Amino acid sequence: MGEVKSSNKGKQSTIDYAKIDQMESFNAFVKKKNTLLFTIAGCFLTFYIFLPILAFTTVLQQKWVGDITGVWFYSATLFIMTVTLAVVYSKLAPKFDAQAAAVLAEYEKDGAKS
Repeated sequence: MGEVKSSNKGKQSTIDYAKIDQMESFNAFVKKKNTLLFTIAGCFLTFYIFLPILAFTTVLQQKWVGDITGVWFYSATLFIMTVTLAVVYSKLAPKFDAQAAAVLAEYEKDGAKS
């Protein structure tokens, strides 16, 4: 049920995804990646959700610099945060790809044989 046949440059191989799912290295990789991504996503979403909430309070409606209110600074921070997230993820993605390749190599070396 967990097997899928794939053609790789003229070679036909069978990948047992159920066996990969049982590999300790795969589970450690997925846990590490999910922990990082869900933590980052949770922090960023929380920060985004507070904008409409705080925008209607006196906290962000006060003038902070000249005639510029706190809403403008908060919104600018959201933009900077989004760009930062994109840069951080683009730096982390190759590391995740390398870890995924290592898991696949381990599967091909040990797991595919048994």
